[in-house]
Parts: sequence; C-alpha cells; structure tokens
Amino acid sequence: MSRRPISTSPTPGPQVDSERPPKRPRIDHLTPDSFRNGIFLAPMVRSGALPTRLMALKYGATLVWGPEMVDKAILHAEREVDPVTGVISYNGKTRAMFTTHPLEKPYLIYQIGSADPELAVQAAKTVMQDVSGVDLNCGCPKPFSTHAGMGAALLTNPDLLCGILEALRRELPREISVSAKIRLLSTQEETKKLVERIARTGVNAITVHCRTRNMRPRERALVERLKEIVEFVQGLGLDVAIIQNGDCTGMEDAKRIRDLTGADSVMIATAAESNPSCFSATPLRDVESTLSPSYMRLCKYLHNHWASTKFCVTQFKGTRSEVSKTDAHELKSRIAKAKGYEGLEDVIGSRTGEEEFKEISRIVEARPPRISVEAEQEEVAEEDDIHPPCATPPDRPNPEPPTSGAPKMGLRMPMPAILTCSHTVSPTPTPGGMR
Repeated sequence: MSRRPISTSPTPGPQVDSERPPKRPRIDHLTPDSFRNGIFLAPMVRSGALPTRLMALKYGATLVWGPEMVDKAILHAEREVDPVTGVISYNGKTRAMFTTHPLEKPYLIYQIGSADPELAVQAAKTVMQDVSGVDLNCGCPKPFSTHAGMGAALLTNPDLLCGILEALRRELPREISVSAKIRLLSTQEETKKLVERIARTGVNAITVHCRTRNMRPRERALVERLKEIVEFVQGLGLDVAIIQNGDCTGMEDAKRIRDLTGADSVMIATAAESNPSCFSATPLRDVESTLSPSYMRLCKYLHNHWASTKFCVTQFKGTRSEVSKTDAHELKSRIAKAKGYEGLEDVIGSRTGEEEFKEISRIVEARPPRISVEAEQEEVAEEDDIHPPCATPPDRPNPEPPTSGAPKMGLRMPMPAILTCSHTVSPTPTPGGMR
C-alpha cells in the first residue's frame, strides 16, 4: 500500500504571508520620549567641552548639552571638518568657538543664549546639521548673559521667552527638538504659570534648575518644590518632559530624585564636572590616575585647545583609594603650570588618543537605536499578524478544560484495532481522564 505524502496545504484559518513585513525604520532624531528615563550632562561653560561630552556618553549619559553659545557669535563662525579625526569646528577669528563630532550628534543638544527670536533661529539653523536639538538658556544668572536680556533675564520677560521658543519651533525642522532650561521663580504659582506658557509653545522638554535666580551654587537646591510642578504639567495633558537639575551626584542619586519629584529625567552639572564617569553605576575612583590620563590623550587626539583641557582636568576630583592627596595635588600643579601637552608624556601614558576615541566610539555605537512609541506598537501588531494566537478552528468544538465551566464533551470515538494493534478496543483517553 502506497503511503500518502505529507500534506503541505495550509492549515485552516486566514492566509498570512509568512515573510515578515519590513519594520518601521528606527528614528534617528529626538522625541519627547527621548527626554524621559534619562540622566543628562548639563550645559556648562568651559567644562562642557567636546572631550567631556564624549566621556559622559562613554560612561552612560543619555543626552549631552553643549555649553551656551550666544546667538550672534555663532553666526560669524566658519565651519571646518578635520579630515583625520572628523571633528567639526565652528571657528572664530582666533580659535574654535564650538566643536562637535558626528559620534555625539544623536545625543547632542545645542544651547543658545538669545534675546531675539530672529537671531535665535539664525543661530539654530547655522548648527542644526550637526546637532539633534536646540535649547534656550533661560536660567544663567551671570552678567555676561543677563546684561543683554538673555539667560535668567528672560524669566522676567515671559513674552519674549515664549516668542523665541515659538519661533524656533516654527522655523526648525520637526526632527530638531526644541527645549528650554529655566530656574524656579519666587513662588510656586509664578513658576507654574511660566512653565505652562513654555509648555504650550510646542517644546519637547523643560529643564528646571531647582534654584532661584539669586541663589548661589553652594546653597541647597529646592528639589522638593519640583514635585508639584511635575504633577501640574502632567495635568495639562501636554507631551512635555520635565527634567530636574540641581545637586544630583550620580546615577543612584538620580533615582532618588526621580522618586522624590516624579521628574522624567535628571540633569547633572557639578558632579559631572568633577568626574564625567558619574553617570556610571560604578564611577571611577582615583580620577588622577584612572581618568585624567585618558582624558588628556583624547583631548590631544581631538586637537582640543590646551587651555580648555587644562581647565577641565584641574576640575577633576573624587573618591581616592590608591592615590594620595599629596600625589593628586602635585599632578594638578604640574598640569596647571604646563604650556601644552609636551612634557606630560609620563602622565598621559603610552596609549594613543586614537585608541581612546575608538573605545568610546565602540561603546556609543553599541547603544540600541531609538524607536518611537508608535513604531513599537506597530511592531507588536505586526508580530501578532505573523504569529497569531492559537485558536480552535470554527468547525470544531472548543476543548475547554473540565474546570472551566464549559459544557463537557462526549467521549471520543474508539480507535480501530488495526491502528492500535490490539484486539481490545479502548477509547482514547481525554485530557483529565475519563469522566
């Protein structure tokens, strides 16, 4: 007797293309979700240089802010790309005013100091090919910023502040995020009123430095005031992330602050200036031997101006276990007196700056690509279409378990002896035994 070939006909049910449809492409720009569940490097004049931002990304910073740049200054800069390192420089008359690298572009926010909507837009368009977002500085209390109506001066001129943000959002491509960084006002009601106005301009995120304009860094940040503001914004129903800034010391502390305030993310300034590895669950100890040499190697390779390198390295400090206080002081003294990288070969070590950069590149490029919430939901739906849940065909009774309360099925028909090789005909047991 010939054996019937195994049937290759499709099983009952809707016909499904077995080939998976192409996924929606991952997004390479920032969305409001990009500003949530993160730990960010704050914008810092001098300290927020390119090498510091790259180190922060290496050790886990989700996004990095560049130092504030006044709108007029960048308009006259000349853009130049280093063919060897890939560093992009916006050069002034004597030196680079702002440097960046394509490696950090997906995570880089460019901060503008401005008191003019038109100039702010021009400045943003000048650099937008090299950044992922633009942030308006509305909190710097330094005279160089406030004397021209910029920075914290905007807090008392909400019409101008919001006018700049509206112009940026209207004139920039949607893939360029727009955000603002403010300080607390004297009262909660004043602060909430300003935050609401800013949130309605179409920004992706608002960073709140939990100090007022007149408070100094040594004064404790008023972190406890943020919770009410976060809940207020959530009640508005607007898709705007709220970022906390002020006194965060690292990853573990960021978790505490988020639990306390409900903030979407936390931004770190002073602690990152002291140790850019603070974004890691295990930040570096003995930074004089574990961080300073690699930082200087990276700076040298990227042609970072020596004055900038020297300033940043002399700010480094942290927990010591092997380096003595005396050795740390002597190292900083040598660096402070140096006129350049020459003469510090014993400190920098034999490893090259290119090796440092490649290691950072490997770590940063290994990050999973961004995907929007909508794209994630669509992928789940596509997966269900390809592998639909198991279901009983419509022409068969549903074999519910006896404990389900469903009507009990009768016993199956006995199998022929010719198939069971038995002279005794026995019914095939049903699940759960005979009933």
